[in-house]
Amino acid sequence: MKVFITGASGFIGGSVAAHLVRAGHQVRGLIRKTEHGAELKRLGIEPVIGTLDDRALLIAEAQAADAVINAASSDHEGAVSALIEGLAGSGKPFLHTSGSSIVGDASGGEAAEARIYHEDALPEPTADKAARVAIDRQVLEAAQRGIRSAVLCNTLIYGHGAVAGSASVQLPRLVRQAQKSGVVRHVGSGGNTWSNVHIDDVAELYRLALDKSPAGTFYFVESGEASFRDMSAAIARAMKLGEPQGWPLEEAKKEWGYEMASYGLGSNSRVRGERARTLLGWQPKRTSVIEWIEQDMMAGEAVKTGPAA
Repeated sequence: MKVFITGASGFIGGSVAAHLVRAGHQVRGLIRKTEHGAELKRLGIEPVIGTLDDRALLIAEAQAADAVINAASSDHEGAVSALIEGLAGSGKPFLHTSGSSIVGDASGGEAAEARIYHEDALPEPTADKAARVAIDRQVLEAAQRGIRSAVLCNTLIYGHGAVAGSASVQLPRLVRQAQKSGVVRHVGSGGNTWSNVHIDDVAELYRLALDKSPAGTFYFVESGEASFRDMSAAIARAMKLGEPQGWPLEEAKKEWGYEMASYGLGSNSRVRGERARTLLGWQPKRTSVIEWIEQDMMAGEAVKTGPAA
């Protein structure tokens, strides 16, 4: 299968693209910077230089491909519209990457109600997340335009990415702050909990979804959960630092910004993803983020801060 993927130099996109190459697919990957081309070629990915604002390019690539994956941004409506236009009426698969902060409660790092959300009972989004959810719905509704569309809503992703220098969104930010200050910090009491999943299991789910996902399907992508208090304590052990400390939300915003402090690091996001298992036969192999932090996190490139998804 000829696959076009956006965000191919990133943590999710690069890992998915490399996994698809190993599975025998031909992959073209959109990147903004020409200097990333050599790394993609090393992984067997053909680089395509451009941006999410290059509407004509996105339409042409979608028309030429057998399948399209958007892994560059969950919030760029223009890119999604262009890809849908290029795929309309083709019956081809289109996988769009979202994130489970769409159910985040911005609790300031507290356990609060910590509701668990299921794929068939999603809440109305907060004002902060309404635009992202609207894009998710646009992708799902593309099934009515002859596209085998699906939304893969990832939770907190951990693990090492395939592309050198890439890293996940949340845990590396905690590590980098600790490297600067000598203290691991979490928002508030750290009682907030996120569902999570290993990047290798994410990549395998994308492969399965390309092959078998029914049109118009929404998936939560998760294989476990942990509180930020427990994850930061594991980071402290891995880095041989003292006990982690809570950080008031306003102080955390100064370090990580409003979006990341309030949602990525300071909310509860607890979900259950039954559809990937029942519809696609997905069987995640890694289920303990704490074990990964303690045993594997400090190896390789994991501590570098990647772009926000």
